[in-house]
Amino acid sequence: MRLQQPFTVAALALGLGMTVSGQSSPVAADSSAQAASEVVPAPLIAGDAPALAPSPAVRILEDFKPADVKFDVNELADILRDRRHEGWVLAAYPDPKTGQPLIGAGFSLDLPAREHPQPDPLNPHPFLEPSSADLWQAAGFDPARLDGILRVFYERRREWSKRTWRRQMMSLPEQISDDEAIQLVRVGAIQAIYNARAYCRNFDQMTGPQQMAMAQLVYQMGVNLEHFSSFLALVNPGEGPRAEAVGLTETAPDAPMALDQTPEYWTGVQKSLMTTQWARLYRTRAISVIAMLDPTYMDDPSGAERRVGATLRPAVAHRRGRHAVATREVAATTTHRGHTKAGHTSARAKSRKRA
Repeated sequence: MRLQQPFTVAALALGLGMTVSGQSSPVAADSSAQAASEVVPAPLIAGDAPALAPSPAVRILEDFKPADVKFDVNELADILRDRRHEGWVLAAYPDPKTGQPLIGAGFSLDLPAREHPQPDPLNPHPFLEPSSADLWQAAGFDPARLDGILRVFYERRREWSKRTWRRQMMSLPEQISDDEAIQLVRVGAIQAIYNARAYCRNFDQMTGPQQMAMAQLVYQMGVNLEHFSSFLALVNPGEGPRAEAVGLTETAPDAPMALDQTPEYWTGVQKSLMTTQWARLYRTRAISVIAMLDPTYMDDPSGAERRVGATLRPAVAHRRGRHAVATREVAATTTHRGHTKAGHTSARAKSRKRA
């Protein structure tokens, strides 16, 4: 499953939209998404080359080679850029929660570089949290173009209400092409692979599907993956800050322990994810990702997903009981003096009964 070709900065700029592998993962999007992945973007012209010197973060992304992982990076990019995603918009739009500018499949346009300390003393691999501008430049795009997109976005945000954004968002003039949006997804996937090594000491010992699952978790959750302490403690056997946080106190060796690939061990790892809110809220995607952690996944992908699906139940929608309905009805009859009509009626009924 390894790819052998080099992945230099030129290949990054030209290869971000390379043809996706014909072998489809069970997590992958439908056939329409695969067909769209066959489109190869036009080469960048000389005038489009970024004028700024690349930052250390950009150089790290440029140095990535597909042979460094055991899975097809194109397949991962195809999974992550699912065209059915509601955020696949080719013009800058506001994040529904934060109002910050996004584009494509939710690529953030104005995030600053962030510090992400490595809490694991047995893992020398650092985290990489570059700015949006660094990721944009690593994709081979002109930094001045990003400035222009942001300028238009902030002008619109000053003038438009949330209702206007909802009405206009899907009809905005395109600011990037479909292939360029795919390139941004792929650069984000490379960053996720880099950080997956920082989260997992034994990343190189994992199978291809296990490595892909780790990269997907990092891509979807970013720094929030730090909160999955039980899961991270299990995939990093031995003592350490994460093991202490969840009550694991086995004796730690001087070096990371070899990765256990028994089904029993990985069943425990999978269950640590199944109990999370992420798995319950995003059940379909979670089943696909968690199943890939199974060491026998390559032998029977569908069977691995069925086993996870049988355990991971859908989130339960709690309905309001009759007591809650009655409470709302009583609250609705509250007068401006703090008494209720229902209370007066009950008092009169008791008086008649006593009489």
